[in-house]
Amino acid sequence: MKGKLDLGLRPVDELFETDESREDRRRERIMEIPISDISDFPDHPYKVKDDESMLELVESIKTRGLLQPVLVRPKENGGYEMVSGHRRKRACEIASIDTIQARVQDLTRDEAILSMVDSNLQRDEILPSEKAFAYKMRLDAMKRQGSRTDLTCVPVAHKLEEGKKSRVVLAEVVGESQDQIRRYIRLTELITPILNMVDEHSIALRPAVEISYLTKEEQNMLCDAIEYCDAKPSHAQTIKLRKFSQDGKLTDAVIDSIMEEEKPNQREKSQFKDERIRKLIPQSIPKEREADYVIQALEFYNRHRERQSQSR
Repeated sequence: MKGKLDLGLRPVDELFETDESREDRRRERIMEIPISDISDFPDHPYKVKDDESMLELVESIKTRGLLQPVLVRPKENGGYEMVSGHRRKRACEIASIDTIQARVQDLTRDEAILSMVDSNLQRDEILPSEKAFAYKMRLDAMKRQGSRTDLTCVPVAHKLEEGKKSRVVLAEVVGESQDQIRRYIRLTELITPILNMVDEHSIALRPAVEISYLTKEEQNMLCDAIEYCDAKPSHAQTIKLRKFSQDGKLTDAVIDSIMEEEKPNQREKSQFKDERIRKLIPQSIPKEREADYVIQALEFYNRHRERQSQSR
């Protein structure tokens, strides 16, 4: 039997709730909760890594305890869902701590998304992929809120102003331009290997946006070419790739041909700025061997002068 059809109807008991009882139900409570009772937020966009920063957090919790409670929301079938505090929860697990202090608040999924994204914006470092999925989740939540009238308890700052587009409001909240938000959201169309390259800063944002318009099959072909050529595509190259893709002409051969093009920043430059020195070095000498050539020439000249001085 298929799952129940969700018609978006509110439970009967909520229809008869008073404003006072509703507010009381939603009021935040501080509780000590078993970590095993808390599940991760579905499609949580922020990565939790067991890196050096995590080890520092673990030591801090062992020494001083948890300084800031996590934020969770009750689940309909029991237990809790993490809204903000996934790293703190992981650190407690590593430290073999069984319970965690939590702020418990009844939040809708959209309210939880807004709170989760906003709380993580305070972090010092946020990966491009994290921004991409976080911005997309928040924008979708804002759009859903803008089309509903039953979210009377949503903070005023999260409600869309009359006639104001969601993307405009999001830009104001996160402090990014609308174009930059659009670019980040495009990254959600990238396959994982290329998105990892963006996070590692080996592919810049603008080239990555152009790549996001390629089909998944074309992106996989590009990955193979990147590995084969041992080079990342420039912005100009990705614009060409996108154009060939739009024309339905992007093949393995075309990708290889574009990736093998010499980039201006890859052209080898002379190791000497002085034009008088460069003119004396034969063009057949590779740029990376110029210094060796000049040193050998000077050594030969010095030996020649020594022989001359000894013969006098």
